[in-house]
Amino acid sequence: MTTTVATTTITVELPEAFDQRWNRLPGITVDGKRITIDPEAYFFRFENSSWLVIDWETVTSGLLHAEETEESAVEQLALDFVKAHGRSASDAGEVLAIAYQVYSYLFRDEHLATLGLPNFTADHLRMLREAATFMALNKVELDGHISNVGPCWFFPSATGVVFDLSERDGQMLDEVYHGGWFNEHRRIEGIKAHTALGGRLVHGCQSVPDQSGGVVAAYGTSMANFAVELAGMKDEWIQRVESHRVTVA
Repeated sequence: MTTTVATTTITVELPEAFDQRWNRLPGITVDGKRITIDPEAYFFRFENSSWLVIDWETVTSGLLHAEETEESAVEQLALDFVKAHGRSASDAGEVLAIAYQVYSYLFRDEHLATLGLPNFTADHLRMLREAATFMALNKVELDGHISNVGPCWFFPSATGVVFDLSERDGQMLDEVYHGGWFNEHRRIEGIKAHTALGGRLVHGCQSVPDQSGGVVAAYGTSMANFAVELAGMKDEWIQRVESHRVTVA
């Protein structure tokens, strides 16, 4: 791990229990609703222990029902909301708690009827909620430098290891994760909801999902620099995630 910050144990108790198989990944201990993370073991790179957040209740009351206009697009609404309400948080447990609220909203059961994937279940949505919650600890700086990287940056590998997914099911899960880019209603929901995590969700993926992104970046972050650094960073870390797959003889 590359680290330039003091590492203290991260703890949070969430409203619902997480899957015990998260314990397969180094640094994560799941005990029902209680999650403990050892940053030294969990992160591949951990350089910044400060995150920009907004309380979820503030987002739900002040932004989720706001409508864009000809003069103010949803992205501008989100940017203005972050400027008005964003605050710095150094408690990673608080970040995880807010992230769980964000993704419980974005991956809620009512979307099942409109996904167009008859084999996709409520259990798959739970997997998405859990993995995306951990993903919220990833971080990229305004200059595009990737400062925090954990296993859930590499979404298909991490979920495959934890949930014993077949290649087909893993691709299906990833398709729904990325699907907000192809459904305008879900895209707008995602832009608004991610203000709670200080920015917008970005990926480095191109024409196909290739494990090249998974971070909520502040508005104004250099995407050009981000793409260059991302292209050279991932192969070794993906292999390390994949090494924890459980194989059945």
